[in-house]
Amino acid sequence: MNFNQEHLSRNLGLDLVRVTEAAALAAGRWMGFGDTESADRAAAEAMAGAMTTMDINGVIAIGEDSNTNPNTLLATGQKVGTGTGEALDVVLDPIDGVRILAMSNSDAISVIAATPRGTICPLYPAHYMEKIIVDHEAAAALVPECIDAPAAWTLALVARVKDKPVRDLVVFVLDRPRHQDLIHEIRSAGARVILRSDGDVAGALATLTKARADLVMGTGGVPEGLMTACAVKSLGGAMLCRLAPQSVEERARILEAGLDTRKIYSCDDLVNGDEIFFAATGITDGAVLSGVHYQGNHAHTESLVLRCQTSSRRIIQTSHRLFDH
Repeated sequence: MNFNQEHLSRNLGLDLVRVTEAAALAAGRWMGFGDTESADRAAAEAMAGAMTTMDINGVIAIGEDSNTNPNTLLATGQKVGTGTGEALDVVLDPIDGVRILAMSNSDAISVIAATPRGTICPLYPAHYMEKIIVDHEAAAALVPECIDAPAAWTLALVARVKDKPVRDLVVFVLDRPRHQDLIHEIRSAGARVILRSDGDVAGALATLTKARADLVMGTGGVPEGLMTACAVKSLGGAMLCRLAPQSVEERARILEAGLDTRKIYSCDDLVNGDEIFFAATGITDGAVLSGVHYQGNHAHTESLVLRCQTSSRRIIQTSHRLFDH
């Protein structure tokens, strides 16, 4: 990997947020229709179109094709931007929480992160990884042993550093059959659980900003994990993860690519350095961001922009004129 990069433009975050705003505005029209495919396609087209105007030499480090969308416009290795300017690794998701959006539930967001070329760990073609995420207050408590330890052990560590009983901890977990035992463990330890059908980046943001949860636990997508790592580093939290193939075929692809399913990754393993920009725009109202609101020929969005190097966090509220109203 090549880490000898020029400093990224401090205005890159504003360029990235225009991309997530475009995706959110397109996706918001599909809220409540129950049509995940049309929503995802509209958001991906808007995101891809917005990136064509960015003066960057970007490459998608791991795209939607690594998960459930083999025909996406935003595939791994695809070049984005005008081809001039800074050489970047890009990770993105037009809709984090597409089922949430389809059912008009909370916390669907559009997400993108960018770092200097070669600084994001190449995990393609892995699909899934185990994750544990905590905020800055509990960062020191997260040790590699937590990945294999019973949930109660990890919860006790976090509760101790947060100076609160385990019964006051809230854990974000994706509502999947694979998590039945984990959910039972967490509840048996006395902690509470927030279950969501998808949207693990939004769950991580709710944890990192203390908006709703104390931890994220469980297995989720690799692209979402890399985006989350960018946010975790920018907000001073901590994250541990390990590849967790969910099928024989996925395990075979991982081994063929030379990836180690035993390795425990930290944020620094996933994203090298602090030249990180992260942007997210709310699509539906959530714990961290308000969703898109349409009013006549205008729409209003709320976005989060993070810059790791300066530890800056900005909330941007924007009014957009809609020319297709």
